[in-house]
Amino acid sequence: MKGASDEHPVTFTDPVTEKKSTHGTADGRKVCLHHCLTYVATQAIVAGLGARALGIRVHPAAAAAALAVSFGTRYAADRRVPGEGLLEKLADKMGKGGFYCLADFGVNGAFHVDSSWHHGWETVAALIATTKAS
Repeated sequence: MKGASDEHPVTFTDPVTEKKSTHGTADGRKVCLHHCLTYVATQAIVAGLGARALGIRVHPAAAAAALAVSFGTRYAADRRVPGEGLLEKLADKMGKGGFYCLADFGVNGAFHVDSSWHHGWETVAALIATTKAS
């Protein structure tokens, strides 16, 4: 649903009512925004509690910058509109489009590219968050 667009709508069937609904660009952006906001809010809470429990003082500006990096890179990757998504385009430019599209033999290329992207950027965000930490 995060990748829904007017050109590539997503149809959802409610499991209880069996009512079908179709969602386009506006809904896809809204769902992706909600996902990213709740993800980053959870990061802020958990990292804040962890830092407090460990006695680590994190500079507020560094924490805010790290969360901004996390939010921005998550939204950019998770708006996965078919043929237009950032990760699909990057995979194509790096000659890995075949791997990105792979969905056989128990391997899902898009999932692995997405995971690598997120883990890489979360590492960058963690480094930013620890700037001026004491």
